[in-house]
This record gives sequence, structure tokens and C-alpha cells, in this order.
Amino acid sequence: MNLKPFADSPFQIRISFHALIDRLKEQAALNNGARSALAQEILNEVAPYPELIEGMTDAAQIEAHAGLIKRLTADIFPEVLTNNEIKAITVPFQELLFNQSARLQKILEEAGDAFDITIRDFTDHQIYVNSCCIVLNEFYGTSFNFSRPWFYDIPDARGVMKYYRILYNADFMDIEPTPDAPVLTPADIELLRDNYNDLALWKKYFPEGSWILKGFAIINLFDATVENAVSSLKGTLLGAGYGADLRTTVIEVFRSIYKLPELRVGFTSFNDSENTFSKATFNPEIKSFLLADDTEEQCFDDICVRWLVQLVEERTYFAVSDIPKFLQEEPENIMAQRFVNQGIQSMILAPVVKNGHLLGIIELVSSHVGELNSINANQLEIVMPYITDTIDKQYTNMQNQVQALIQDEYTTIHPSVYWKFKKEAIKYLNSRAQKKTYTLKEVSFHDVYPLYGQIDIKGSSDTRNFSVQLDLQEQLTALIPIVEHLKGQINDSNLEQNIRNLQELVMDVQSSLRADTEQHIQNYLETHINPLLREACDLPVRDKAAIDRYFARTDKQGDFHQHRRKYETTVSLINEKMAHLLDRAQLQAQEAYPHYFERFKTDGIEHNLYIGASIAPGKPFDINYLYNLRLWQIQVLCEMELEHRFMRDSLPYPLDVTSMILVFNLPMSIRFRMDEKRFDVDGTYNARFEIVKKRIDKAFVKGTTDRLTTVGKLTIVYSNHDEEVEYLNYIRFLQTKNMLESEVELVDVEDLQGVSGLKAIRVKICYNTSLPVRKFYTYTELVQEGTTLAM
Repeated sequence: MNLKPFADSPFQIRISFHALIDRLKEQAALNNGARSALAQEILNEVAPYPELIEGMTDAAQIEAHAGLIKRLTADIFPEVLTNNEIKAITVPFQELLFNQSARLQKILEEAGDAFDITIRDFTDHQIYVNSCCIVLNEFYGTSFNFSRPWFYDIPDARGVMKYYRILYNADFMDIEPTPDAPVLTPADIELLRDNYNDLALWKKYFPEGSWILKGFAIINLFDATVENAVSSLKGTLLGAGYGADLRTTVIEVFRSIYKLPELRVGFTSFNDSENTFSKATFNPEIKSFLLADDTEEQCFDDICVRWLVQLVEERTYFAVSDIPKFLQEEPENIMAQRFVNQGIQSMILAPVVKNGHLLGIIELVSSHVGELNSINANQLEIVMPYITDTIDKQYTNMQNQVQALIQDEYTTIHPSVYWKFKKEAIKYLNSRAQKKTYTLKEVSFHDVYPLYGQIDIKGSSDTRNFSVQLDLQEQLTALIPIVEHLKGQINDSNLEQNIRNLQELVMDVQSSLRADTEQHIQNYLETHINPLLREACDLPVRDKAAIDRYFARTDKQGDFHQHRRKYETTVSLINEKMAHLLDRAQLQAQEAYPHYFERFKTDGIEHNLYIGASIAPGKPFDINYLYNLRLWQIQVLCEMELEHRFMRDSLPYPLDVTSMILVFNLPMSIRFRMDEKRFDVDGTYNARFEIVKKRIDKAFVKGTTDRLTTVGKLTIVYSNHDEEVEYLNYIRFLQTKNMLESEVELVDVEDLQGVSGLKAIRVKICYNTSLPVRKFYTYTELVQEGTTLAM
């Protein structure tokens, strides 16, 4: 075996004992008794083997001289310490270990034949450059500090990983250049100093084998398992992001510290506001051994009070070395029983406390009696600060995630405007930190262009009324025979009148449905009929089973709500699909230029867009971004219409939709209303836009009874000729892309209360295409194809 394990080493390595032999010669020359005689005796043994001085390059040579090498190094490898010291002869940064102490031999034997000893996280590149730095420091007077802790990771006989710190003693090594070694100038050294990662450059100035490394080094190892485990744990924990899977790392670290290969680790969260224990909310993969089936429990309801007082109130460790014995002494102890049921024989529970608040309990458990106890519980002291900081960090990150989710799902603070809220919040917090008075200012954006659009479910109110009629009719029709069968079985003077009232209600439902009909019928049934049926169930009547079936069918999931459920499911499916398409398309639109976006679910989907320089001050605004967004809006509504057409026949009720865009060509201001927690237009004139939004969807074509919005057509409402020209250009462009049909109508809109003079374009949507995942055409593409906006 070649002694050079790395083919690209700058050294020719020669294992030599010339330095020791020179010292023996000096000792022999003193001629001062036994020590000189012993030195001469060893020199006589060495004399026939010049390779011990000149250097050996083959493993076989080292093995052949193993006994003599042991004699040569007896002073620095004393036999009396061989079972205590972990040391051997080596060459720095190489995997060569010989003349090992007895303790090192035992450690390597326990690791097994398959174990391959290597320095942790030490690459070929690092070895080469570090070797070059040795030469620079030794021959060129530099002081490059490349030292860092080096470790061997070696498993013991039980498979527990042990960590050994490496220390080198190179007093018996010499370095000398070969004739091929380049001579470096100060400029060369400066170049190397600034280019650590350029391996080719280092090889240029330190070619392979251009220096001779002659002699030997002594490697000393010491067991740094606990210190290294804590350091590893600290790095892992402090660098862990929210939700990171720390379980495996934490378990390995604790197993190394406690030297227990089967040690398990759990964690139970504590919520002091609700006084409850639960699984780790920041990482549900972490097991809780304390809780039954990982369920949430009140702090002192079911589990052992004495244990929890020590943990929760006194904030001290609690250890039991023999849980089965403990259970025999306290057979009513629920916690001990839980541990035994999980095969746990000994355990340590430690409170995790940060700033006086209990965050939870960390659990160390073992399947063997005595492995965990009150003595080794104290070893937790060295790691608990890092555990505590990490769990606190995880909780903080979780709270940030919760706040982000609430912002996304429950408020209207869109990411495009979040920066301004954050800026205002920082001002407030900084003022509070400086103990100054500061009042939060309203957030507003000026000179922004609004866009509004909607896709409405046509006939949704009529369909709901129809579904309610069917459900009530079925319920009343089923109820009347049940009440009639009670005649003669119960004594109730109002029974006949109740039957007549039910029959009248059936006729009312069949004819029409008023706004209060559903509520009136349900109130009547709850007040007069249901008490009658419940009373009958307490008597020996024949129709108890029928009454039970009736009440089961009145449940929200019962038969008497099936038509309303169909309606609600239909609306929900349409809204979810339309919202998903709109949200997905928004991602691309935001990339073009950041803008404020909000949508609302009603019987359909409405959306508001605001775009302008004040929303994205870091990006120059151009009016073409507005045109691009308007073109995008038309395409999105076409895609939503097309998607609905494909899903319509699979809906519980095959409801249609209509779509509309409202154009407003003047910039306006929007302001976040603190009381309503939402954005609204700012100013009296701009309020006209909001008025039109609320009233336009029910409008008619002027002089007719036709609704302005109609199935199969996109309706674009506007005010002036410039807007008409602009949108007709968009339409012509999208007609060339087969998104819109050639049929276009220009109509006047009936006068609304407080608003007159509105016009509309109605254009037929092209459905003769397969369901796409379509790209959105941009305004730039429109211009490139020769369509211009004559405004």
C-alpha cells in the first residue's frame, strides 16, 4: 500500500526515525551507564536497516519493522500508559495509523472491520492547501492560520457514535524541497493568500511531489464526545428553520451524551393560557410519551399531580430509574402506567423554561431499568440552554407563520402593500422603544388606477329558493302522516288544528316562497310540532320509529336538507374553481408589475385591482403596465368562463355564470380604513366608482328588459369614447387568438340612481377550444402585432 492516500499531495512521504536515532546516538555517546547502554543496544538493532533512517514508503516495510519501531519509540509510547492514552504514529492529514496504544487498538476493534477511519469533513482540496501552508509557514516565514478542530467519529461496540479530537505532534518531521520545487516570490505568496479556493493555482506553485516530508508524527486523541455533541447540537438547533426535522439529530446527540444506543427523546408542549399539554405544535413528528395517544390534556386533570408540580411549578427535573417498581408502590399513578404500557423502564422529564414561561417538557426514556436516573439527569444542564433557545425559536417562528396565515386568509393586507404597513409599524415600535408618543397613521396610496371585475352565478337566488321549496315540501309532506297517526294515541286538543296548519303550509310552499317563509315554518315546527313529537316518544305510541326517522332526516346532513346542500355545493364548487384560477393567474400578473389585489366570494367572485407608482415606489411606473393589466383581466375572465363551461354539466345544479368588467380611466386614491380593516376609495368623486360597482350587475340595457350581463358574453362597462377605443383594440387582438368571437355589441346602459351615461361592450366568448393551461398575452405582444391604441 502506498503511504500517500491522496494522489494529488504536494509531498513525497517518507516514514523515517532519523530524529530519534540521532538522539539515541547522543545518549550512547554520553557513556553514562544503563541509559547509554540501552541506547547503544537499540542502535545495534537498527544498524542493519538503513530504511529506518532514509525513510520508508511502503506499508509492508513498516509492518516488518513493527517490533523495532516499538523499541525505538518506547520513551514516547510508555507501556505503563498504553491502556490510558489514545495515540499512534502517523503523518498529518493521512489515514495511516501504526504503533497504536492498546486503548486505540481496542477502540478500532470495537468499531468493526467495516469501519473506515477518516477525518470528519476534510476534503482533498483542504488537505492539499493545508499541506502547502505548512511549507509556506516553515520555509517562507508566513503565519497562515489554517488550524481548526479535527475529529474522528468512531462508533463503539454498541453502535453509539463517539467523537475524538485529533492533536498532532510534528516534532519528529522534516520538510525539504526537491529540485523541482518552484521558488516563490512575495507576489506569488500574496496571490495564493487571496485564492484559497483556486486549487489549480496552488498546484501550479506546489506541484505534486515537489516537497519531501520525512519523519513521523504522533497523533493523540481524546474523547470529546460530550463537548462535540453539545457543539453539534448547538449548531444544528440554532440553524434550524421553522418546522425543521430535528428529531434524528437530537436523538443522536443525546445518545452520545448518555452513551445509550436505545435512548428515545420526546417532547410535550405546554399552553399556559389554557393550562393544557399537547404535542409539539411546531413539529407534529416529535413523539409525546407523556400524553395518551398524543391527545391534548388538561394539566392536572388525569395525570400525576406530584410529578407535574415538580415540573410545572418548581421547574426542576423529575427522574425515575425503575418505573415498574414505582408503579407497584403507586398503582394509581396514571403517568407511570402510561410509561410501562410503552415499554419504558426509566425516564427523565425536564422542564423547558424561557423568560419564566414553561414552554414544555422534554422527555428522555429508556427501555432498561436504571439507565436514566437522578444522577445522570444533571447532564442535561449542558444542553438545556440550547434546547430551550431552539424550542423558543420554533414557537416564535410558528407564531410568525400563524400571523402570516391570518394575514393571507383573514385580512386584506396584500403583499404588494405590506411594505407600507411594515414601515408604519417600525416607526411606531421605534417611538415606543424611545418612550415617545406616536399615533399610527392611516395607510393610503395616491394616483392609482382601479380595475374591477366579477363573474356572477346566474339565477343563484332563484335556485336557492327552489331548493328550499323542495326541502320544505318533502319535510312537511313526510310530517303530516306522522302527526295524523297520533290521533287517538295522545290527548292533545290542538292536534287537529296543527294538522290543518301543516296542510296550509304545504300549499304556501308549493305556490311561492317569501323572504320569511323558511324562518316562519321552522319557528312553527320548533314551537308546536317538535314538542308534540318528543312528548309522544315518552308515551306508548306505535310510531316511535317513524318519529325517530323524521328527526334524523331534519339534521343538516339529513334528507330534508339535500336540495339546499346541492345548491350550496354547487356555489362552493364554482367559487372555489374560479378563485383558484384567479389566484393562480395573479402570480403572473404580479411579476409584470406589483399591484394591489383583493377578491371576494359571494354568489360568484368579485375582484379589485389597483396599480400605480405609489404601490411599488421601487419600480418605475409606465402607463403600459396599466394596459397590460387590463388585457390580462379580460383573458382571466375568459379562462374562468371556459373552465366553468367544462365543469357545468358535472355540477349538482347546472348553473350558468356571467362576467363583467367595469372601466374607470382616472387615477384615484385608496385608504385603509382602520375601523373596517379594509381598503376603500378616498374622496367624494372617487366614491362614484364604488356606487357603480354596487349597482351595475343588476342593470338593464337601456330601453329594453334585457339584463346587461348575459350568459356566454363578456360585458365591459365604460364611460367615454377613449375607453371604448382602448377595449375594442383589446377585443380585436384577442379575437385573433381565438379567445373571443367576432360578435360584438355596443349598448347603452340604463340610468342608475345617481349615475347616468354609462355604455357597454358585449362580446361573445369563444368556447370552441379544449380546456387549456393558457399563457397570457401581454400588451407588448399586442403592440408588436400592429394593434395600437388610438386614444
